[in-house]
Amino acid sequence: MHDRGEVRLHREAEGVTRIDHGWRGAGFIASYLVEEGNGLALVEAGPSSTLDTLLAGIRAAGRDPADLTHLLLTHIHLDHAAAAGHLARLAPRARVVVHPLGAPHLADPSRLLASAARIYGGAMDLLWGTMLPVDRERIDAAADGTVVRVGGRTLRAVETPGHADHHHAWHDAEAGLLFSGDAGGIRLDGARHVRPPTPPPDVDTARWLASLRRMRALRPRILLPTHFGGVDDPEWHLDDAERRLRAWTETAGRFDPADGDGLAAALRDTEDAALLEAGGDPALVGRYAETIPYPMMAAGLLHQRRRRERDAR
Repeated sequence: MHDRGEVRLHREAEGVTRIDHGWRGAGFIASYLVEEGNGLALVEAGPSSTLDTLLAGIRAAGRDPADLTHLLLTHIHLDHAAAAGHLARLAPRARVVVHPLGAPHLADPSRLLASAARIYGGAMDLLWGTMLPVDRERIDAAADGTVVRVGGRTLRAVETPGHADHHHAWHDAEAGLLFSGDAGGIRLDGARHVRPPTPPPDVDTARWLASLRRMRALRPRILLPTHFGGVDDPEWHLDDAERRLRAWTETAGRFDPADGDGLAAALRDTEDAALLEAGGDPALVGRYAETIPYPMMAAGLLHQRRRRERDAR
């Protein structure tokens, strides 16, 4: 169940407000409202299943969704981008900014939706809602280093593949903020535990490790992952994400490429215990498993392994 209509806001930094989508309760999916002068940007659209909550959050922050000037996406997975077309229709001036590889799927989401339907089946609408196309003329395909001006604020696209081929982080160097999407890992309730989301089909550990190094080199003051909320220990956070990504990849190498169930069980045994040791309670163990389900993470890691073995022939 989603907490429809319940608004949870948090001021992350000057001019940056986190809006909780209320997806399956609090603390799973965030969008970030960025205000500066005559600019009003939203980082992440989120799923359209929680669109009403997002819109209520923008209004509770004292702004009209119709006044959005930019919608910045880290990538086009449904928990980050399914509501983009809906928002574009509600905000006629907004430019929708995304990695060039993601842009065609915003204009025509049919292939993206068909692929997701194979995974989620009849739960698609409940989880993610509908995904409307975005008018091609409204989409800005942003290459690495592209600068977006939101009023007097500068946000720069930082290409960060590994979780997805089409992933950008968004960097506000002056404020010391880095909106890391999924590339910086997932961390719930401020736990001392960061997990790399590794669903198929794009997982690439080598590229991801390079992306983590690149984000670390930016020396952000605050890291703002979509799942969930700002953290003020970005160096430790990125180190923990890297350590776990390396460990998961090494573990996947010990399993038969067809043994997804075995790998999922091994990850569950290791990570549930690690989270409890880090101070997480059983409820938080369940929330992490819900956000990044072990079978899906195992499937992505083994897909990478099969791809590597195929390329090596």
